[in-house]
Amino acid sequence: MDAFKRVKLLIGSENFQKLKNASVAVFGVGGVGGYCAEALARSGVGRIAVFDNDVVAESNLNRQIIATVDNIGASKVFEVEKRLKAINPEIEVECNEVFYLPENADNYPLNAYDYVVDAVDTVTAKIEIIARAKSAGVKVISCMGTGGKLDPTMLKVADIEKTKVCPLARVMRRELKSRGINGVKVVYSEEQPLVSSAKNNQAEKKQSGRTAPPSMIFVPATAGLILAKEVVLGLIGEMI
Repeated sequence: MDAFKRVKLLIGSENFQKLKNASVAVFGVGGVGGYCAEALARSGVGRIAVFDNDVVAESNLNRQIIATVDNIGASKVFEVEKRLKAINPEIEVECNEVFYLPENADNYPLNAYDYVVDAVDTVTAKIEIIARAKSAGVKVISCMGTGGKLDPTMLKVADIEKTKVCPLARVMRRELKSRGINGVKVVYSEEQPLVSSAKNNQAEKKQSGRTAPPSMIFVPATAGLILAKEVVLGLIGEMI
């Protein structure tokens, strides 16, 4: 049995071998990054490094692919590892229980990877990931805001300089420009947020103490799949 037979039929055995030999880092394995990591594994990527210091929470059940009632309280990166190895026992999964920031970035050199995915939601961390990847000459793609949105058909892929509507993209454009960083590919939504922030007592609080935005599965999951598609095409060369 060949689990990836249909992948090879679509992209060819030579391109599949490129994916099998590739190493991808995924920063953040929540609503967006979890779907991205799984799509990469199901596409045949041979080595995936995951970075996240969070644990599965009950409030993750509505949208995060790894979250079940049976693993609440478990480390997200190790739950990702368990799931990806259940899909492809041969995959290598590197687990990093860390909240990636400038203070610890030196401990995780990005030149070990062929592609870097930024699926975190902290501006400081996003900028550091992008800056370090650019400096190392590693391809990077970043996801902008998906909270408070419902329509996955409004997601687009573009250079950060060409984004519009998304408040996070606006902040990132300014911060990256001030650092002289350009040519950053992002996934973003042009949908106006239905709810701009969650400022009530029932809002989910992350381990960092920040309030998480309201969210359903549709936009984060689709964004994760789009990120994975862009990575796969970037690794094998644009086919279309």
